[in-house]
Amino acid sequence: MQSNGAGQGQDSDTNNGNSVGTNNGAGPGSGTSTASGSEVGSMKKKKRLSQSEEDVIRLIGQHLHGLGLNQTVDLLMQESGCRLEHTSATKFRNNVMEGEWEKAENDLNELRALMHSPNAIVRMKFLLLQQKYLEYLEDGKVLEALQVLRGELTPLKYNTDRIHVLSGYLMCSHADDLRAKAEWEGKGANSRCRLLDKLQTYLPPSVMLPPRRLQTLLRQAVELQRDRCLYHNTKLDSSLDSVSLLLDHVCSRKQFPCYTQQILTEHCNEVWFCKFSNNGTKLATGSKDTTVIIWQVDPESHQLKLLRTLEGHAYGVSYLAWSPDDAYLIACGPDDCSELWLWNVQTGELRTKMSQSHEDSLTSVAWNPDGKRFVTGGQRGQFYQCDLDGNLLDSWEGVRVQCLWCVGDGRTVLASDTHQRIRGYNFEDLTDRNIVQEDHPIMSFTVSKNGRLALLNVATQGVHLWDLQDRVLVRKYQGVTQGFYTIHSCFGGHNEDFIASGSEDHKVYIWHRRSELPIAELTGHTRTVNCVSWNPAIPGLMASASDDGTVRVWGPAPFLDTQVVDGLNENCSNMDS
Repeated sequence: MQSNGAGQGQDSDTNNGNSVGTNNGAGPGSGTSTASGSEVGSMKKKKRLSQSEEDVIRLIGQHLHGLGLNQTVDLLMQESGCRLEHTSATKFRNNVMEGEWEKAENDLNELRALMHSPNAIVRMKFLLLQQKYLEYLEDGKVLEALQVLRGELTPLKYNTDRIHVLSGYLMCSHADDLRAKAEWEGKGANSRCRLLDKLQTYLPPSVMLPPRRLQTLLRQAVELQRDRCLYHNTKLDSSLDSVSLLLDHVCSRKQFPCYTQQILTEHCNEVWFCKFSNNGTKLATGSKDTTVIIWQVDPESHQLKLLRTLEGHAYGVSYLAWSPDDAYLIACGPDDCSELWLWNVQTGELRTKMSQSHEDSLTSVAWNPDGKRFVTGGQRGQFYQCDLDGNLLDSWEGVRVQCLWCVGDGRTVLASDTHQRIRGYNFEDLTDRNIVQEDHPIMSFTVSKNGRLALLNVATQGVHLWDLQDRVLVRKYQGVTQGFYTIHSCFGGHNEDFIASGSEDHKVYIWHRRSELPIAELTGHTRTVNCVSWNPAIPGLMASASDDGTVRVWGPAPFLDTQVVDGLNENCSNMDS
């Protein structure tokens, strides 16, 4: 944290404008009157404060002042030989809070010499006069307000656009109308405090401390500790009341979803894909056994229960996509599958079975954000945009699609192809552009909720994180075994701070987004883990699908005795030691 320069160029013999003794010895009753000269000199030397110590005392003083403990502040400043703020700043503060605008303007002249920027005086005066003008208007003193506008604000020749806006407030019929249009709290302590906060930004911290500076520093410290916590997976609360300042922030790995909660065995062959619905209430799993199973997530226990089975996918189900409103689910098959199924999730009815040609390969699909269209394609050169009835709206020739994603603008589709790249395709103006270029085949990819980051599973390389806006490779994650199988990774956790991927070594790997090394390796599957899905609504819930025919549901450690919980670690290797 930068030093705020408090105390520089100022005497240490004043306290908020009041004279205090220059003797830095102990407080009353310390017997300093009978001490010898050498003893007093020694005590003075001992009590000399460093710059950082003065800063801390001023921060504590400001905080205590905010709590109304003014006598305590006076004693602290007197005993330490510090001062909370410059005497001119104290005068200025008091006059602003009391609405003594002429006196506050005069105080600005005293503060002028203490400012770094010569233009600061004009800006501060503008803010003062604006408050004065608004308060006159609220009090119904229209002529006085008009005089401030014409005779004081306009001659400053500063921010004329704002002056035009202010002049429009003269037409407000009553005080409530004024406060609403000006987005102003009205005359009183609250609006004047906000004004002081703005005015302080033009003053050096050695003259007047930034508002609530101690709370700001403490909040920054808490946020930094949370950012550095490998397992922090709960909603961020900026309030200091939600944490203890007496201990460092540490999240236990036992709160993290790396313990098997359930093993779903209803599929009778390899499970190729799994995906939680957008609202997190359901899980869809697709298998080589030709079925899709929809699972209901219990909101309390987070246990999964079979809701319905969707049958008839002759080639097996290798990819699933929920519609934005979770009303529909699209299922695709492997390379030799030319069909696509669009299911009504609530009724279990097949709405559309689409096939343009028996020569097609429809292996991937992505929903347009409007929920009325989707794009689909495969490695044989098909790339279609269709409506919910399977009618062809647009097509793009010659694109051998491996994986698809619709961008939030509703126009652009990202497609990875057989040329080891991801390109953006605009179906409206029929333009395309290169975004990502890898050196090895991109087996699958997914995009973060904000559309900024893409997570790629790259053949023989593993998991790569790309910034789509800057078109740069951000990070290569280590540990996972990725050959030429299609493995699907995912973002997850609160704020999508984590990344999870399956692996050909039968494990699930989890990384913090900023760290290349895994923070957990989940064991339990006995064959390749094809897909991992993190629940978007329950950050402590994750599912993985494997060639061993099972779906594992992962969650925090169960509420057991600590010694028993420690014994559960055989399926969650700790990687941060």
